[in-house]
This record gives sequence, C-alpha cells and structure tokens, in this order.
Amino acid sequence: MLRAEDNKFLTEAGPGTGMGELLRRFWIPVLLSEELPEPDGEPKKIVVLGEELLAFRDTRGVVGVIDQYCPHRGANLWLGRNEECGIRCVYHGWKFDTDGRCLDMPTSYPDLNAKDLIRIKSYPVREWGEMVWAYMGPLEATPELPDLEMALLPASHRYVSKKWQDCNWVQALEGSIDTAHFTFAHLSFDKEENEILDIKKHFVNPIARMASDHMRWIAEDPRPVIKISPHDAGLTIAGGRLTGGDSIYWRIAQFLMPFHAYAPSAMPGESIFGQTFVPVTDTNCWIYTYAWNPERPLTQAERDAYDRGNGVIAEVDDHYVPLRHKGNDYLIDRKLQKTRSYTGIKGVSEQDAAVQDSQGPIADRTREHLGPTDLGIMHFRKTVMDLARALQQGEPPPQAAHQDRYAVRSGACVTSKSKDLPAVMLERFGDVAGFVGRPRIAAAE
Repeated sequence: MLRAEDNKFLTEAGPGTGMGELLRRFWIPVLLSEELPEPDGEPKKIVVLGEELLAFRDTRGVVGVIDQYCPHRGANLWLGRNEECGIRCVYHGWKFDTDGRCLDMPTSYPDLNAKDLIRIKSYPVREWGEMVWAYMGPLEATPELPDLEMALLPASHRYVSKKWQDCNWVQALEGSIDTAHFTFAHLSFDKEENEILDIKKHFVNPIARMASDHMRWIAEDPRPVIKISPHDAGLTIAGGRLTGGDSIYWRIAQFLMPFHAYAPSAMPGESIFGQTFVPVTDTNCWIYTYAWNPERPLTQAERDAYDRGNGVIAEVDDHYVPLRHKGNDYLIDRKLQKTRSYTGIKGVSEQDAAVQDSQGPIADRTREHLGPTDLGIMHFRKTVMDLARALQQGEPPPQAAHQDRYAVRSGACVTSKSKDLPAVMLERFGDVAGFVGRPRIAAAE
C-alpha cells in the first residue's frame, strides 16, 4: 500500500505537481491526426494535464497547440475563425499563429506595434505515428520524439485509435502492466463443462488466436512468477506460468517512460498491441491505442476487426467514447457472467476499463494489500515517483535522453525452465531489453 501523501504525489498531474512536471519532460499525444483533417478546418478544444488548450491545423497544414483563451478579454478562441495561418478571435479580431504570436490587433492604435508585445502560451508540436504530440516542458530540455516501433513503420503496418476513460491515468496504466489479471478479467469459460472456450470470439487477432494450451496454462496457473528488468526506456515486466512440463510460458509486457505500455500476448509474427495513457484531469484520461505488425501491412480484415473493438482497442463512437462504458455499466450481461465469462462484459478493453473505473476516480492505494504478482506495479510506482522526486531536485529523467531506445517489443513465448529472464529475452527478441532498433522498412510511403 501507499501512504496518502504518496498516492497524491503519484496521481496528480497538473502544472507544478511533481508527477505533472515529470510528464511534461516527454512528448505527449494530444490528438489523433485524423481529428484535424484539413487546413483551416475546425479547431479542437483539448485539456491535457489539466491545461485548457486549443489545437488547430493552419493554412499550411501545420498543427498548433495554444492557450484556449484570448489574452485581450478572455474570449474562447475555439469560437474563432481559422484563417490565413492563424486563429482570429471573434470578439475583437486579435489573431494568433501556431507559435502563439499575435499577428493582428485591429482594435489597437495603428501607429503602435502592440501586437509584437503580445504572445500567448503555445507548445511545440509534431505529428508522429498518426498522432499529434505536444511538448509541454522547458524548451531547453526538449527531447527527441520517442522511437516507438509503430511510428517508425509505414502507416500500412499500423492501426491507431483512442478511447476515453473515467479514472486517473495511473490506475489505467497499472492495469495494462499487470500480467496476472488475465485469468479472471479476460478468460472465457464454461462452468458446466469446465472447459476453456474458443477465445477467438473475445480476444486479440482476427487471423490468429492464442493457442488453447496457452489459455489452459493461464487458467491453471493464476499466480505467475513476475520478473522485472529495468532498461534505458523503462521496464520489462514478465510473467511466467507453469506448463506442466519442463517449460515456462512467458508473457512479457513493456513499460516505457512515462506513460506507454505494450501488451504481452503476441507470439512471433503476430501483431503487437500498445497503449499510451494521457491525463486529461486527475480523474479522467485519454488512452491512445494501437496495433502494429513489424513484418507486413495489416489486412483490411484486421482493420475492420479493430474498428469493432479488438484486444486493447475499444469499439468507440465518433467522439472516441467506448460504446460500452461507465455510463451504461459496460452493458454487463449477468447471464453471460454465470455461464461463459467472469466479467459478463464484452471486449478486453472494456473489461479492463470496468475494473479500473470501479477503483474510483482516483484509486485509494492506502487500502491495498499487494502480493507477489503485483511486483510490476510496485516497480512502476517506485520508478516514476523516484524520477519525479529527482526532477524536483534538479535531476532530469535519463529516459528523456534515450528516445532512440524506445524501439522495443513485447510478446509471449515458451522456453525452458532453466533460462533466466535475460536468456528468455535474448531467445524471443534477440536483445535482453527487447530492443529491435529502427526497422529496415522505409518509414515514408
């Protein structure tokens, strides 16, 4: 468990907070590129780490992220006209570009250059992996964009979406790196026959499914041995389950500073799932979800399956709100819960959201009783809290200087019991951290 003051420190992300300042030292996804589909199109109100901002794509196609309010009389610039490389306030005509510079001040005295003295808050912006990223930290410490493998690949190899969630970002992320919860949160079953059902209808790939023996091992061993290995970008978190023989079934997740996590299910050749957890306020978040295949383009059948919800990717409406959400009790089916599913909820993403939201807007970690399978959660908390406290003492997070080490993979494998985690990682990925480097496939299409 955590002390109340530590839980507060861990979960608060607003300006001036310890964790909020740590998050601001990294590039943060703030929108999908598709949400700003055209130059001079409709701007978007966004809230990121508690800050009210405005995003817009200007006449050149360049995206800006600026303060949502005009500095003249406080009118909301979302009402403004997106024109000729700037947003013009509809109240008195003041106009601002993507860098926050005032381009026009028609109500000022014509012989003064008052507009040159006015500037509103703006953040550096990049588009990367079909997402719009902003850097909200000190400019002198601006890092490179993270080498997430899915962003390095051609667009044909990836699928990107997002979903809204009604809880603090930390408990959502903790759920993603908890490799032990699969047995109950996601496993389908038949009580009458006491058999594992075909999970193809409920989980991961439309062209591949977890082998029945993998599902059996998860069902029969709900206490995986958790192994942790820190690396330049974050943590490898592996859960090993007994197979009844001389092998261990490993499910290997990745946590990448400060808020990326990769699912542990993919076998060689299968698509990999990832998530990025971005605080809106302290009680809700956007989760950017993506799948990618390093070896081939995704098929249309796969993309259609992701649209319908698949793995960590939720089925969402036009506003990226999951169709099964807190407001409608995730459409829980109590009959299904009695006969086929521990949760009675359709969809791995929705099952995760239901249990994470149920912990409250901000989970009270003073009431927890952690055990051996929570080792990954403990390491995650210690890592981010230690880094946030070090930053308060003037020491920047080292991961921000190692964005080239973010090209790692997660996945599953079956190996000999005699192998330790470094040997398992070498066998599965060719590197003890799962690092694969920049792909040979050209990233540009």
